Amino acid sequence: MDWFMEQNAVFQAFLATLFTWGVTALGAALVFTARDISKRTLDVMLGFAGGVMMAASYWSLLAPAIEMSRSMGMFAFVPAAVGFVLGAAFLRLVDMILPHLHLNAPLSEAEGIKTSWRRSTLLVTAITLHNIPEGLAVGVAFGAVAAGLDSATLAGAVSLALGIGIQNFPEGTAVSVPLRREGMSRMKAFLYGQASGMVEPVAAVLGATAVLLARPLLPYALAFAAGAMIFVVVEEVIPESQSSGNGDLATMGVVSGFTIMMILDVALG
Repeated sequence: MDWFMEQNAVFQAFLATLFTWGVTALGAALVFTARDISKRTLDVMLGFAGGVMMAASYWSLLAPAIEMSRSMGMFAFVPAAVGFVLGAAFLRLVDMILPHLHLNAPLSEAEGIKTSWRRSTLLVTAITLHNIPEGLAVGVAFGAVAAGLDSATLAGAVSLALGIGIQNFPEGTAVSVPLRREGMSRMKAFLYGQASGMVEPVAAVLGATAVLLARPLLPYALAFAAGAMIFVVVEEVIPESQSSGNGDLATMGVVSGFTIMMILDVALG
């Protein structure tokens, strides 16, 4: 831990998101050990992931953004509101352009620019969309610590990475298991499942670097990541968890994920 604390923020963010990527791979690896996982279980796991993302968006991103704005002498709500809207708008733009397919949708309902990509590739790009704001959020959190702001702590950044890692487990599973169910080999399904987390270290490095180069952007960047995460939760994660008749169980998954992430952030941050 002492060694980790001595590293610069960009490298810390990179290491933290290597961990979150590893948890994605661990979730995808269930395809080797389980003959099958029921749709009910997958829906609960997706709901859990959505709950973690919602809690992280407020306690780890929006609340620190508001506090930083206040300490900088700004109207506290302005950076939070502007960054939040821009983050959601950015993900909406990516959602319109990047070809992807929601987990429970037929191939004919693929979104984004029309393409001849196979179903497996479209599923991976859908989960990759989830991971862009998650990696960005971790990077910005570590950048905020390096900037020396009172409302940003290393424990808070670590708790955010831990929470993101926890919710990445079901996301890896949610890709690999359906692909295996459709006839793909276990190894190939695993490789596709873990690939969705590869974008997180890249996004984290970009986020940490950006806020270190432009400290006044910090509250905007934190809120931007929050807006992007909430967009993903409302537009994709929760609807997918509710699409197979397991709505009540999936909702309890959301509540559980939200509660656990809230406890992590408050206890460690």
